[in-house]
This record gives sequence, structure tokens and C-alpha cells, in this order.
Amino acid sequence: MKNFIIGGVPEHFNLPWYIALRDKKFNEKGINLRWKDYAGGTGQMNRALREKEIDMAVILTEGMVRDIINGNESKIVQVFVKSPLLWGIHVAANSDYQTVADLKGTDAAISRYGSGSHLMAFVNAENLEWDLKNDLKFKVIQDLDGALEGLPKGNGDYFMWEKFMTKPHVDNGTFRLVGESPTPWPSFVIAVRNDILENESECVKTILEIINEITSDFKNIQHIDEMISRRYGIQIEDVREWLSLTDWSDRQLTSKELENIQQKLLELDLIKNKVQESSILYNFQKKS
Repeated sequence: MKNFIIGGVPEHFNLPWYIALRDKKFNEKGINLRWKDYAGGTGQMNRALREKEIDMAVILTEGMVRDIINGNESKIVQVFVKSPLLWGIHVAANSDYQTVADLKGTDAAISRYGSGSHLMAFVNAENLEWDLKNDLKFKVIQDLDGALEGLPKGNGDYFMWEKFMTKPHVDNGTFRLVGESPTPWPSFVIAVRNDILENESECVKTILEIINEITSDFKNIQHIDEMISRRYGIQIEDVREWLSLTDWSDRQLTSKELENIQQKLLELDLIKNKVQESSILYNFQKKS
């Protein structure tokens, strides 16, 4: 039995992994895959990959690309969710800010530097034509729980997180949604440490085949909307809207998508230079 640890956010996107683990799909192939939750998101998982705390991660695309360029010895093996991530822009319900324009020059609450909430604050600011040096400020709040506690107390002025995961906190009056900002690329990828790819590429390939089989029919699982609603505390109508907007994938990032991500990171001064595609993406066909 081969042992692997995979990290991911404890969110609805990753329910296919829970189903595969529940049904012992990996064990059937001689793989002991264990899941580790990372509520802190991309920055926390990048550190875990660097420190060999995990072997693989389901992680935000732009955050993984940036960290590989900055020295993370891992590669992206495929896209996991190909639809854009719909980031909600939230303020505390008691905040005086009413629109996204009001947030210019205020403190963006982020989980950590290098996280999706950090990077997307730059993307959002650029879309609004803000001055990236003077109109963007940050407060590190660790994760969603940190934002729920911090924003009402003034620790950070706005918080960007996946819209549907934060919707229950809008419904209960903790947050107010003032805007949205979709990623201009596929939202989640699967990344694997280079040493694991060198030594266990066939096992990694098997793991991907198993999860891709589940995601290919995920929306057709009976009562899947009710299961998501119960498990994540999201209203059933919001779950159905989310399912209608979300598409999983078994393909690799395209050259055009990767170029778009690298170019955007470079423009935002989040990387110093672009790198070769082969430094970021792993192609099983070429390695077999």
C-alpha cells in the first residue's frame, strides 16, 4: 500500500475527494490516500508542499503558478475545476462601505501573503484601475474564521473569498456582499511535489484517474445538491446555482492559459520574470 497525503480547502469544490475516500476507491488500487484540510488556503498549502508536509494539493491556479516560479519544487499535473472562481467582495454588515469603489485605499483582509485572497485583491484593484502601490493595503487574518471575527471589529475593511462558501455568513448578517470578481482563468489545479512525480508518477496517475472518474459524473449523483447543502451549510438554491456555474476537468492547463496567468502576475509585480512552461506543468504523456 502506497501512502500519500493530499491537502485542500474544506469546501464544496473538494467533495468529490470525500466521496472517493468514503468509498475506498484509492484503497482498491493499493493507495492509502489521506486528506488534510487547510482552512488557510493556498498560501498555507504552498508552505506545506515546500516543507514536505503533504505530497499533493488541490490549490488555486494563480497561487500555485506564482509559488512554483518563486521556488516551490512542485508541478501542476492537471486542472481540477476549469470554471472561474467567483470571488465575493465582503465587508462587515455594520460597515459604512456600500460599494467596491468605497474600498479604494482601505485594508484588504487576506489569509496570508501569496494566498488567493492576496493575489485576487491585486486583480480586483487592477480591474478597477486603482493605483496598486497606494490603493492596496493588507491585514493578515489567517482564514475565513479570522475574517468573520476580525472584520466586524475593524481588523481589515474587506475580505475576498469564494462567494458561495461565504453566502451563509451574508445570510446570517455577519458580512455584506458589495461586489464580485471572477478569476480570468481556471480556478483550481492539482499540484504534486517534484520528488513524488519522479518516484511515484504511476501512483499519481492512478489517483487522478480515480478522482476524474468521480468528477465526470459528479453533478448527476442522486441528491448531491442536498448533500452539499447539509455538509457545508449552504442554502439549497445557492448550491444549485453554484453547481450550474461549476465545471470540473481532467485536462492540463493550456499554454495560452498559463501565459495569461504569468503575464498577469508579472504586470501586477507578483513575480519578477516568466519561466518555461515545462518548469510549471507536468505532462504524463511525455514522461511515459
